[in-house]
Amino acid sequence: MRGVGQRIAFATPALAMIAATGWAVLPASGLSAQSDTAGDFGERCVALAGQALPDMVISAAEVIAAGHLAMPGPAAAQPGPVLPEHCRVRGTINPRTGHGGKSFGIGFELRLPAEWNGRFLFQGGGGMDGVVQAAIGNIANSTGQPALQRGFAVVTTDAGHSGSPVDATFGLDQQARIDYAYNALDKVTVEAKRMVAAFYGSAPRYSYMLGCSNGGRQALTIAQRMPLYYDGIVAGAPAMRFSGLAVGQVWNQSVLAHAAPRGPDGRPIISRAFSDSDLKLVRGAVLKQCDARDGLEDGLINDWQNCDFDPRDLVCTGGKNDSCLAPDQVQVLHDLYRGPLASDGSHIYGPFNYDTGIASPAWRGIRLGSSETGESNAGDATLGGGQLRYYQLTPPDPDFDVMGPYDLAEIWRRVQATGAMGDANSAFLSTFAARGKLIVYNGLSDQGMSTPVIADWYDRMVAATGEEGRNAVRLFPVPGMLHCGGGEATDRFEMLDAIMDWVERGKAPDRIVATSSTLEGISRPLCPYPSIARYKGGDPKEAASFECSKVS
Repeated sequence: MRGVGQRIAFATPALAMIAATGWAVLPASGLSAQSDTAGDFGERCVALAGQALPDMVISAAEVIAAGHLAMPGPAAAQPGPVLPEHCRVRGTINPRTGHGGKSFGIGFELRLPAEWNGRFLFQGGGGMDGVVQAAIGNIANSTGQPALQRGFAVVTTDAGHSGSPVDATFGLDQQARIDYAYNALDKVTVEAKRMVAAFYGSAPRYSYMLGCSNGGRQALTIAQRMPLYYDGIVAGAPAMRFSGLAVGQVWNQSVLAHAAPRGPDGRPIISRAFSDSDLKLVRGAVLKQCDARDGLEDGLINDWQNCDFDPRDLVCTGGKNDSCLAPDQVQVLHDLYRGPLASDGSHIYGPFNYDTGIASPAWRGIRLGSSETGESNAGDATLGGGQLRYYQLTPPDPDFDVMGPYDLAEIWRRVQATGAMGDANSAFLSTFAARGKLIVYNGLSDQGMSTPVIADWYDRMVAATGEEGRNAVRLFPVPGMLHCGGGEATDRFEMLDAIMDWVERGKAPDRIVATSSTLEGISRPLCPYPSIARYKGGDPKEAASFECSKVS
């Protein structure tokens, strides 16, 4: 028995379950429900509605017949993934009235397949959460089936508040901050595992957590704060130094203002700081400088650690034209990729590595936006500014102007309290590393998350945890990939398969073969940091023509 289930012995499940968890055991016939009649499965599902504890409300418990998942919004015209027959449970943990008379509580959805494979999966959220996603086990970057279709029991959560992934106003409520930072992960894991054990008569044999972006931060948070709960964790593009990231996003806007023309109101028009041709110029120069360092010019920069591109090489010697950058643009790029610094010279967030993604619509969207006025609609100003105002700053400051003026040192000081709760930056993983496995990955063109920041955490983790940490945690940078996918990259890979092989069969991921959603017909190995994929000869489109080798 693993994770939370370690607290329960199931040789004779009924009395043990009631004593250990407070849940009544629903009739079942072993680990899998394959032999259940339809009536028995339905009765056990509906009975879950009466199993709520005093601090939890179950709003629905119903059998969902096998078929396509109904997709919301504009995607409704397309059929969703085919799901097996399963029991869907929706509920709220610790419902309450909070700041401003608003209703709060940790919402969750748990889906329990009729044919269970004995595994449990927590599907991470995204952005500021606020939405209970369908608990089907979507796997970032995968071309395979959702985990529910593979037989996993799957849970999701809204992280303690209702809203939208770009709405951070929940941060006006103290408990909602705590729930979003880490508490919802704890409570949902414990209650979901209890329900799984009660429903099937057995605890999960293996427990997994997968997420990307904020879901990646959640995944690292579990490894760092709840090291006994999960056997295998995958953290994609983790917003791990979340408080520093928020400060950096707002700081980016003030930096870009130095290269932006002014509107009639005197405010900088951030979207015009760089034209698309300016960004394509930088992309081409980066490739020219760094692409061939891995042995092959193929549009993918594998040897990112030795990419020494300097934007000063592009400065115009005369007037600005399409073949060069103005001096203020060069300085802005230098500052953006270095990131903001604290008063002692340490990085608040950053640095970033140069890669092909700088010319992507995604980079423009997060840094520059498209607004033709002094009101920036860049992601750094909207999502970044919103979460800084309401969630990161203590006390909250709804009137904070992302364009300043402000004192960077003072803002950095004011995010420390929330950072202590919500940052997933702890380097000491001795308990987790002794029993679990962790895969971390990030796109080298990620427009939000810095791969050097994540690599720095990995190095500190190995120094703090020792060889046990190195043997239990792998970091995979993905050349060219944007945030959680896309870009000029091999951005399709099977991390759930990789973590299961590592946890259940002891097969450590020394390389993970990836294909591309944008570059037709190629495959590449993703290599564990600090090694890189180096061309050794053969078909340049095939992963077999590359080896993972040390950085020279």
